Amino acid sequence: MTQQGPHRTSHFTLYSRSYCHLCEDMLAALRAFMARTGLQWPIDVVDVDADPQLTDMFDELVPVLFAGAARLDGAEQSTGSAGEAGEAGEAGPAGQEICHYFLDESALQRYLAQHHG
Repeated sequence: MTQQGPHRTSHFTLYSRSYCHLCEDMLAALRAFMARTGLQWPIDVVDVDADPQLTDMFDELVPVLFAGAARLDGAEQSTGSAGEAGEAGEAGPAGQEICHYFLDESALQRYLAQHHG
């Protein structure tokens, strides 16, 4: 049976770096939002410093939240709740950018309403 609405299986990818307090704050805010709303999506946390292409792409924009799983070697990569995507292969964004720097709950709610509501 396929689930409907925001409980439908999907992913968030948080492009981040290990020493970034804004990244930790966004992850905590996303988890709190998910708990409040009952959202059951896995979160892939990808360290942009592990891949030069991601560093070039995001660098000072982190944290960046995407709806969609991280891609490695052109294929979707799902690592489960708050997992780390691997370093092998060519990584890049998949899905749609929702926000960067801080969790924008309004943008997240608009995304959910447009794509999963």
